Amino acid sequence: MAFQHTSVLLKETVDSLAVKPDGIYVDATLGGGGHAFEVCRRLSDKGRFIGIDQDAAAIEAASVRLEGFGKMVTVIRSNYCDIGPQLRAVGIKKVDGIVLDLGVSSYQLDKAERGFSYRLDAPLDMRMDQRQVQTAKDIINSYSEQDLYRIIRNYGEDRFAKNIAKHIAMEREKAPIETTEQLNEVIRHAIPMKIRKASGHPSKRTFQALRIELNRELDVLEGTLDEMIDMLNPGGRICIITFHSLEDRIVKRTFRRQENPCTCPSHFPVCVCGNVSKGKVVTNKPILPGKEELEYNSRSKSAKLRVFERS
Repeated sequence: MAFQHTSVLLKETVDSLAVKPDGIYVDATLGGGGHAFEVCRRLSDKGRFIGIDQDAAAIEAASVRLEGFGKMVTVIRSNYCDIGPQLRAVGIKKVDGIVLDLGVSSYQLDKAERGFSYRLDAPLDMRMDQRQVQTAKDIINSYSEQDLYRIIRNYGEDRFAKNIAKHIAMEREKAPIETTEQLNEVIRHAIPMKIRKASGHPSKRTFQALRIELNRELDVLEGTLDEMIDMLNPGGRICIITFHSLEDRIVKRTFRRQENPCTCPSHFPVCVCGNVSKGKVVTNKPILPGKEELEYNSRSKSAKLRVFERS
């Protein structure tokens, strides 16, 4: 199966990046190279582009897609949490723009054996980087009932988290839960019929929670955002596309803190903490997909784009 992914908010993201022809740009979640291709088209022969992704299939697909841009492009297989050392290794300390598209790719969802989709029966995998040893199956079968409850509640925001964790713990005592369909069946029994009929797929939130926990998605995002902002040249921008409220909350909070880092009590007449603003939030409200995009790409419906500019 070829790596296929329709880039979300493509024009809005690349326009918001305000590409300088001679600049240095990074797509730290390269995917199939959709955003990357449009950025590279706007660069001169003096510009430079670095694409980072931890998924081997994405690296292969994007490398082919971007090969026409020659030596302008450097593709690196890594998690974006290592963006600093990876860029320094290729001689880069500062950049003019960074793109993060935090969604799961269409390829990852549609390729059954990757185990991301609750709609396709496959082994419970969900690894973004298949060099990683632990899989979603390991989490389901080895985490305590309390820890399963914690991640389904916190990362899946599922009001039936406690009951789902309880059912998982009971079922795995009979035999290990190894496939997406086995897990689906357990979740179905944990959620009341009337709720299942009125809501979307009952497994959606639990699968999201497992994916986030396995790949440390929120930890990586929260631990890397400040570093990425520090890597921007004056006037440089970081554009981040999120797909659920937990990611968006982290991005919004970090951008606001970087814009206004003062920790002084509100009644102080002047700032004495010494914290200096690093830039401005370009998007007071997130940019959302337009009607036309929603019609041809249903997976974009939860996408939000936020942009920060370095001072």
